[in-house]
Amino acid sequence: MFFLTRQTKHRSWICWFFLAVYLTSPPVSAKRDSLREVTDEAWEEILTGEWMIEFYAPWCPACQQLQVVWKEFADWGEDMGVNIAKVDVTEQPGLSGRFIITSLPTIYHCKDGVFRKYQGARTKDDFLSFVDEQKWKAVEPISSWFGPSSVLMNSMSALFKLSMFIRRCHNYMTEQLGIPVWGSYVIFGLATLFSGLALGLLLVFIADFAFPSRRFSSSDYYQKKQTMEQARLIQRQEDEQEADGEADGEEDDDEDDDEEDDEVWRRRRRGSPEGRPEPKGQGFDEALRKRVVGNREQQEEDDEEDT
Repeated sequence: MFFLTRQTKHRSWICWFFLAVYLTSPPVSAKRDSLREVTDEAWEEILTGEWMIEFYAPWCPACQQLQVVWKEFADWGEDMGVNIAKVDVTEQPGLSGRFIITSLPTIYHCKDGVFRKYQGARTKDDFLSFVDEQKWKAVEPISSWFGPSSVLMNSMSALFKLSMFIRRCHNYMTEQLGIPVWGSYVIFGLATLFSGLALGLLLVFIADFAFPSRRFSSSDYYQKKQTMEQARLIQRQEDEQEADGEADGEEDDDEDDDEEDDEVWRRRRRGSPEGRPEPKGQGFDEALRKRVVGNREQQEEDDEEDT
């Protein structure tokens, strides 16, 4: 009886010991996923350390075949000290434009911000040897002009994001709002037109403010302009006065000629200065004809001088 009681106490002590060990031991954390996702918001983390990145699309058959191999390769990443990641170009259009992805799948190797495009076979052993044997050193790196952190690639990333935004807006208007496809095109065309006009006006205002014209900014510009206007006004007045004087002269000449003609006809009616009627023969008619012809020739000469 005493032996059974002692054995029971010994078992209870063992149970209490294992319970204490279980309670004091740190919790076991779940293993971190070896395959990482790279997004537009946190893409700069790939600029430090060594990375192998796959660009894929869910609808791509070749990408679907590669997923199993890429997952197995990612399980070796922690042992080799390499980060294995993937990028869905349908969800991250900015990265698609930043890396100029023209074919799928596309694989890049990155070492401390230096990018190289992988061109080898797509098997797990080839991926492992490419990293472990440092075969990436034989691949020419991408130029800094076309690097993902360059100004040019930042612009391309923004352009791809804009195109994806426009596509989503088009799908929303046609599928959710029920707008016809041609109506969506008209809306985007008008938006492009008015945005271009607004941008053009803005650039003109900026250019005028930053680089004003020297002619308009000079202090004596307006004074010179006023002087020139006054000179034009004076010249116009002088021309009008000359034209009025010539017109008055022509009227005076016409009046003199009319008076002479009237005088000739009056003499013909009342006779000669001696009180005798002038003869109405051939001599008088010839003299009158010469006088009239002379007056007409004089008037034509004056008209030619005026023109």
